[in-house]
Amino acid sequence: MTDMADGRESMDFDVVIVGAGPAGLAAAIHIKQLAAENGSEVSVVVVEKGSEVGAHILSGAVIDPSGLDELLPGWREAEDCPLTTQVKSDHFYLLGPAGGIRLPNFLMPPLMHNDGNFIGSLGNVTRFLATRAEELGVEIYPGFAATEVLYNESGAVIGIATGDMGIGRNGEPRADFTRGMELRGKYTFFAEGARGSLTKQLVARFGLDKDRSPQKYGIGLKELWQIDPAKFKPGLVQHSFGWPLNSGTGGGSFLYHFEDNMVAVGFVVHLDYKNPTLSPFDEFQRFKTHPMIRDTFAGGKRLSYGARAITEGGWQSVPQLAFNGGALLGCAAGFVNVPRIKGSHNAIASGMLAARSVISALEAGRAHDTLQDYEDGWRTSSIGQDLKPVRNVKPLWSRFGTFIGVALGGVDMWINSLIGLSPFGTLRHRKRDCDSLARIDQVKILTYPKPDGVLTFDKLSSVFISNTAHEEDQPAHLKLTDPSIPIERNLPLYGEPARLYCPAGVYEVVYSNEETHADPRFVINAQNCVHCKTCDIKDPSQNITWVPPEGGGGPNYPNM
Repeated sequence: MTDMADGRESMDFDVVIVGAGPAGLAAAIHIKQLAAENGSEVSVVVVEKGSEVGAHILSGAVIDPSGLDELLPGWREAEDCPLTTQVKSDHFYLLGPAGGIRLPNFLMPPLMHNDGNFIGSLGNVTRFLATRAEELGVEIYPGFAATEVLYNESGAVIGIATGDMGIGRNGEPRADFTRGMELRGKYTFFAEGARGSLTKQLVARFGLDKDRSPQKYGIGLKELWQIDPAKFKPGLVQHSFGWPLNSGTGGGSFLYHFEDNMVAVGFVVHLDYKNPTLSPFDEFQRFKTHPMIRDTFAGGKRLSYGARAITEGGWQSVPQLAFNGGALLGCAAGFVNVPRIKGSHNAIASGMLAARSVISALEAGRAHDTLQDYEDGWRTSSIGQDLKPVRNVKPLWSRFGTFIGVALGGVDMWINSLIGLSPFGTLRHRKRDCDSLARIDQVKILTYPKPDGVLTFDKLSSVFISNTAHEEDQPAHLKLTDPSIPIERNLPLYGEPARLYCPAGVYEVVYSNEETHADPRFVINAQNCVHCKTCDIKDPSQNITWVPPEGGGGPNYPNM
């Protein structure tokens, strides 16, 4: 450790990893495994912005165990095994307002089947992986948000700096001020998840998205319920699409029955929706009232809530992964398989692929250059084999709507499965999600019923059970490039959609007179933020930038 001239201490490692999710932890573990096989010592550090490993991890989750099987072959026999419920039955439904049709499983392409998969908490999987990483000598620092990328004179990445702590809302240091720390590495891996703040900077700086389709996103909302044991069906996986979304709005739902009479219920809305008055949170609440859904929750208790952006661009949107001194891993790279609603297996595989590349580089005495074999290898790896056959599902859905688009996507997956080719080739995504909104005078204004507090809920009571907490005396971590835009542009054109697409009640338009809508003000309740990143993605003016708050702030998901 050395003292820097600006008062920031520095620590040196072989590999620095940002994000203790499946990708980052898999990379850390596999680096240590390979180093041990080679009889060498490689120092690895992982920084995590959540208060603990898993605190910010949110996923359905039905988990394809292929990544875990390769990384830790004996994980099933571990005393603290994080996944104990195997999928027993798999149901697909097309919902209408009053009922639904179950789609026969034989119509589903083989890759859509969940045989051999597990239902569980991805947060608990990462806690399991963190324990294994620490046993191998990986240093893990939760509660420290990486806020700055460090570069050398030639422009290569040489590490990251964690954020200062103890800065007051006025931007001045408080009495408890602590300077951030520089973590320097020969290589730095960025595994921040979807729309990571540093990843966003790196993509722009190095032009990593050149010649790629725009990245696409969805917002995933999830609740964890403990239900009546008489209604519990362990191992049941249920997916649906259709109602309450119209055919022009992509998305769908899941219900997963796993341990201790618990059901994970979730709803995904593709963020290329057009109607600025749509509220993904309220569509989720409506979904639970469907005649085929609501009985599951009768007599049950809601335990937790959360929301997170999901990368949906797939094969044609994956940016260049490697650059001088660093690489993108997992959801930061966009390795989610949208029709399968799975990404953790690819995240783990990407971590392992990057680990093999970095070990080769370190053994050759290299540092701060490009891990070209990682970039060159992913498309022929298990990741590419998973993503390529489904590459046209999302663009077909976006272009033709739910009914025609999903049918065409299913046909395309079948043809890919049978002959390895697509009649569509590879379709590009046409535009960014922030460019998809219609003006408010061009759409039907959507309204939503008041929540009943039993089956449906409001945003603030939901944020409460997400265990979200932030140090309140700190600068807002949601930055407006131009503070005038929400009221002067977004409000007249779109009704200021931030107040609706945010699933946590962060954004409000407040009037001095609610009846006449006089003197509107844009209010940011940053303390409510669950770190979903939707505002950074969907704002039509691209005026909102999400940056990490003081380390440890945000949700604290116990079993999500």
